[in-house]
Amino acid sequence: MVAASACSTAPSEGDLANEEPTVAKAQVTITPEDGGTEVRPDSPIVVSADNGTITDVQVEQSLSEGETGQSEAAQDEAAQGETDESMTGAYNDDKTEWVSEWTLHPGSDVTVTAVAENKEGTSTEVISEFSTVPPVEGQRLEIKSINVEPDSTVGVGMPVIVDFDMPVQNKAQVEAAMEVSSEKPAQGAWNWFGDKRAVFRPEEYWEPHQKVTVNLNLAGVAASEGVWGIENREFEFEVGRSQITTIDENAHHMTVERDGQTIKEFPVSLGKANVRKYTTTSGTHLTMAFHTDYRMSNDTLGVSKDDPEYYEEYVDYAVRISNSGEFLHTADWNYQLGEANTSHGCINMSVADSRWFYEESLRGDPVDITGTDRELPVDNGWGFWQRSAQEWISQSATGEADDTTEPGTPGSPHHQQ
Repeated sequence: MVAASACSTAPSEGDLANEEPTVAKAQVTITPEDGGTEVRPDSPIVVSADNGTITDVQVEQSLSEGETGQSEAAQDEAAQGETDESMTGAYNDDKTEWVSEWTLHPGSDVTVTAVAENKEGTSTEVISEFSTVPPVEGQRLEIKSINVEPDSTVGVGMPVIVDFDMPVQNKAQVEAAMEVSSEKPAQGAWNWFGDKRAVFRPEEYWEPHQKVTVNLNLAGVAASEGVWGIENREFEFEVGRSQITTIDENAHHMTVERDGQTIKEFPVSLGKANVRKYTTTSGTHLTMAFHTDYRMSNDTLGVSKDDPEYYEEYVDYAVRISNSGEFLHTADWNYQLGEANTSHGCINMSVADSRWFYEESLRGDPVDITGTDRELPVDNGWGFWQRSAQEWISQSATGEADDTTEPGTPGSPHHQQ
């Protein structure tokens, strides 16, 4: 009995010294903090951990039925109580901090769930629930139009043009919220033409035969004081083969190259240039729109029917290359193709040649015209390639090129303190 009781005595001080101390649990902090209301949608979510590393962060945002300005599909989802769980973020090197990459939906209930582990693998979970400032009627930034059709195939010069319904003052934050990703390497940037139009193009033409994805993460971006973006939009398009057309005004000649090989040559007639408005513009144009049985008239330039210079024709095929009325089009009345420039500024072609160009072209194919003394303005149609690569990057609000094969964008869409 004495021996048995001796086995159950308290451990000695030496035995205690050999035990390993208990490792403290990871401490997790989330901002915005739990219970917050009227949080700015452009506030970053920051998760930090002491005594451990972050292993998971999940963000859920409610899409309330009253969140106006969404597409009909988004409103249908909202009516069914759907949530947005697409928020992504970036870790620091030792995974002790996670910061959200994009802004939050205005007027949303947000739940952030973060998990961290200490070095023993013991998990700590923390939840923060808060709500963001709702948008105000008349102060919601919406997308008015985008020039690229989703899932379309375009030429190598195609820009991405986003037109907004309200002026944008915080251009750097809005640029940072619009991510363009490509399968093949490219450096690109956004430029602004006025306060409502943003245009993205790469430094050089897109490499052909690849997909490009555009993520407009605009929900919660502060376009200006008190004006919030209210929708996200994502689409992709295909860059097709490379087709570049060159037109020499002096030689009255047009050449089409596809993937670096000459495939067609045509006799043409350009503007007669007796006055400025009848002078074809030189520079890099893009094919913009395609028409058949199209009305051509200089009444769009203010010429009345009583003027001897007035004309009106319906042409079989017409491909627009500027907003100032320049087309490559059928001109079966012009018997000086390849010999003289006699048009009112357009590129005249035969019926067969204009049909071939109409059928074989994609929107965004470059058309380079040389030889005239009238330069295409950068904001005439899609004349954006008139700016050099260096100038295009420098004209962006962030002032930095975006590597389209890497995630993220230059700058930050979050509130600038």
